[in-house]
Amino acid sequence: MIDKTSASLIEALSQIKDGSTIMIGGFGTAGQPAELIDGLIELGIKDLVIVNNNAGNGDYGLARLLKAGAVRKIICSFPRQSDSWVFDELYRAGKIELELVPQGNLACRIQAAGMGLGPIYTPTGFGTILAEGKPVLNHEGKDYVLENPIRADFALIKAYKGDRWGNLVYRKSARNFGPIMAMAADVSIAQVQEVVELGALDPEHIVTPGIFVQHVVQI
Repeated sequence: MIDKTSASLIEALSQIKDGSTIMIGGFGTAGQPAELIDGLIELGIKDLVIVNNNAGNGDYGLARLLKAGAVRKIICSFPRQSDSWVFDELYRAGKIELELVPQGNLACRIQAAGMGLGPIYTPTGFGTILAEGKPVLNHEGKDYVLENPIRADFALIKAYKGDRWGNLVYRKSARNFGPIMAMAADVSIAQVQEVVELGALDPEHIVTPGIFVQHVVQI
């Protein structure tokens, strides 16, 4: 019998080791798996490479992980906003590395990894410092920059409901990067508000099929 539910956060997260690359869902705090992030902090995992749209808000969730000194590098689109003081302090002190990726490029690079594709060409970033040293292709009179797929050892995502096979549905904008991150990671861990019986989820509403999810934790 397939049963991907975990009894606890720590049980689901225990396979993550120092130095792992982890995708964390969320657009700011919307859809951010805060409880899974707290579990990482509790386990004391260090030297992480984090892929996320932002670089943390206030002292909550991802920002709390940064403050704990657990992150070596962050790959994101929006590292600075009004409440990103934790990242700002670490970056100015030279304690964290940043790879800045335009949001569309971030999504496409994650999607490329999830679909088993190689590098992709994108016009975004051409002619800027973000394209320095990268191959350029001219296609039909327009210049494109070569970008590599982004994959991860683990993806931590938040969904609304899931079943024991790992099928997931999301709630509105909290979906954001969750589905593509689940596809681009070797192991996906989803925190859900409710674990339901098989068949309770309308197949037409399932966004992330269970084949992309290895662990489901009810929060």
